[in-house]
Amino acid sequence: MSDGRSRIAPPASERGLFSRRSGFERRLNPLTRARAARRASGAPLLDLTVSNPTRAGLPYDGAAICEALADPAALVYRPTPFGRPEARAAAAETMGCSPARCVLTASTSEAYGWLFKLLCDPGDEVLAPRPSYPLFDQLAALEGVRLRPYPLRYDGAWHIDLAAVAAAVGPRTRAILVVSPNNPTGQVLRASELAGLARLGLPIIADEVFAPYRLRPVPDAARALDAPGLVFALGGLSKFAGLPQMKAGWIAVGGPPKPAEAALARLEIIADTWLSVGAPVQHALPALLRTQQATADGIRRRVRRNMAFVQAACRGSATTVLPADGGWYAVLRAPRVLGPVGWLDDEAWALTLLESDGLYVQPGFFYDFEQDGHLVVSLLTPPADFEDGVRRLVARVDRVCAA
Repeated sequence: MSDGRSRIAPPASERGLFSRRSGFERRLNPLTRARAARRASGAPLLDLTVSNPTRAGLPYDGAAICEALADPAALVYRPTPFGRPEARAAAAETMGCSPARCVLTASTSEAYGWLFKLLCDPGDEVLAPRPSYPLFDQLAALEGVRLRPYPLRYDGAWHIDLAAVAAAVGPRTRAILVVSPNNPTGQVLRASELAGLARLGLPIIADEVFAPYRLRPVPDAARALDAPGLVFALGGLSKFAGLPQMKAGWIAVGGPPKPAEAALARLEIIADTWLSVGAPVQHALPALLRTQQATADGIRRRVRRNMAFVQAACRGSATTVLPADGGWYAVLRAPRVLGPVGWLDDEAWALTLLESDGLYVQPGFFYDFEQDGHLVVSLLTPPADFEDGVRRLVARVDRVCAA
């Protein structure tokens, strides 16, 4: 799990008191305990997992943000299930869809919850990629939905194993989840993959929050809303404008008129039940998307610069950088070598880097990589810290491999 918690059952004393769906992990894993101990001791720690744009030294127009949020019209409560028309129009423009097919939510996490409610009954299944963002497990569990994984394969580039997706479809499968660019692999959905998924005849939930951040050209990249069937594409202020604290996301509904209109009718009831998007951010949304493009541009420059650096730093070393199409993460692979207490898996590598070099990276098992040795770093990290940390990482891996 990305929050460092291991997957264990709740204590026996709590069984029978609470729902099974809320029985999440309690115990911190060894890496997170080691990081906490290092911080408590006052020892230096260089964090290569920075993913909060507001803490990454990026440019923000603070005056424009405050001005946008100060609209006095927000003092009057005018509930609208799908959101204010002006806000929906601004969000729809980012997705290339009609405002009539755009639904505001408080976040993409909430969007997932609404879509699981829309598409699934308790016990139904949604197919989800692996490796990918670990929060999906919790979002699904809280809705009583089961995630059935399908693999992303790596053969010099990441791709969806369409045969494995088809084999994973069962009698209770209700939707297919895709993330483009994927978190953390950076894989972008290809047109052939979208066509293959569409042939299965299931609704597609397409998380496109990292879509503004391409690391290289992808000529055959697909836009999920171009699929012939029912599609729900997700975006939000968190990534599109680097403003996670503003709590605004959106769902763009694609597909033929009849199923899309039926989906919107049901989503309206769900949205009207929650009415969760705050008035200030709805009034501010058009201005925030417009004025904070300097932040998005800063993120683009940052992630491309850091990716270029890590690729150059790993060239000729024992560490490999896996290619990525987009997003703001890099996946590194360290060799499987024998250490003092056994073979070094991704957790052992991360612990070694923390204890020997004061360097914090995420091990691949946080994201359910199938093979050992994957390490994940954030390209959002300020360049000076990123370059220092990558040098330490490469040097440590090379020393261990040479021993």
